[in-house]
Amino acid sequence: MGYLGTPIGNLTEVKCMSGRKIRVLMSKPGIDGHWRGGIVVSRAIRDAGMELIFGGFQNAKQIVEAAIQEDVDVLGLSIHSGAHFAYTKQVIDLLKEKGVLNDILVLVGGVIPAQDFQKLKEMGVANIYGPGSMTNDIVEFIKTHLKK
Repeated sequence: MGYLGTPIGNLTEVKCMSGRKIRVLMSKPGIDGHWRGGIVVSRAIRDAGMELIFGGFQNAKQIVEAAIQEDVDVLGLSIHSGAHFAYTKQVIDLLKEKGVLNDILVLVGGVIPAQDFQKLKEMGVANIYGPGSMTNDIVEFIKTHLKK
């Protein structure tokens, strides 16, 4: 059983096309203090057999440096402060500058109005998850949308 008693199925390692275990960095840009969503998603990712690197509170530069150093396949940003455009733009711009945006699947979660989803996708975010999103949906999205 996974977090809060949810079934997690087979705990086999989930691998990307390169044959190695999927690596996910979960970070919180800024310091808004809302941890619950990021923790719940992190546990689901870990329980699904992916390798989780929990970055905690980091600025955009630290997030991108960690993503590169850890050679992650997925970058999850948990944003609850209302600054999702600013933080996401900073991270996306740095990923582009370092030449790794096309190698990393960027996901954003938090209290984000639905009308902002399209703009975030236009910025380079693969998908957005708000309150009530099912962790199984996030795991399945990662499994089916990795470019590696």
